[in-house]
Amino acid sequence: MKRFAVIGLGNFGFHAAKALYEDGNEVLAIDSDRARVQSIDPHCSEAMVLDATEKDAVRSLGLEEMDGVIVSTGTRISNSILICLYLQEAGVKKILAKAIDEDHAKILRRMGATEIIHPERDMAIRVSRNLSRPNVLDFIPLAEEFDMIQVGAPREFIGKSLIQLNLRARYNVHVIAIKELVPENFVLVPPADYVIKDSDILLMLGKSADIRRIKELK
Repeated sequence: MKRFAVIGLGNFGFHAAKALYEDGNEVLAIDSDRARVQSIDPHCSEAMVLDATEKDAVRSLGLEEMDGVIVSTGTRISNSILICLYLQEAGVKKILAKAIDEDHAKILRRMGATEIIHPERDMAIRVSRNLSRPNVLDFIPLAEEFDMIQVGAPREFIGKSLIQLNLRARYNVHVIAIKELVPENFVLVPPADYVIKDSDILLMLGKSADIRRIKELK
């Protein structure tokens, strides 16, 4: 079991805390608004009314022992900046902070945030990609120049085996797993004679430029 804290219980913070708790983690939810704290109470391990812009209050929580702390304090930029600074000074190693724009993100990084969250931007990109490329189900950027993609089987793949498709030679990508929907199954490192079905979902790994070519297939 991992331990997380969520500071700020607006829409994003509330659902982040609830999702972490439902995944079996220990979650401390914090907000200065009593009504928000009461609302999250059934969906977390502990809910606390506290002003996280008070340095001594933050230090008293022992958040440095957490696996991660999410800072989601709405549009009051100064609050998130102070909180990230105090978390860094307290020794918290993983700080995920919600930013409202790129300038805000730059300041948060300087104040100790290890990961920046742009919920509206990221959701807009995901929705737009799903509209323009409906066969692409998910896209995960990895290390520099490498990506992983989860994609519905393109038409030209259906009915052919992996050895026939020869994707490594043609596209320089690797099929690392296949989710079979009918019947439901998960095939890790599928064999060369695996025949692609129209209901299959392919997990593929490769360089960004090569993955881009796969995403353009229909």
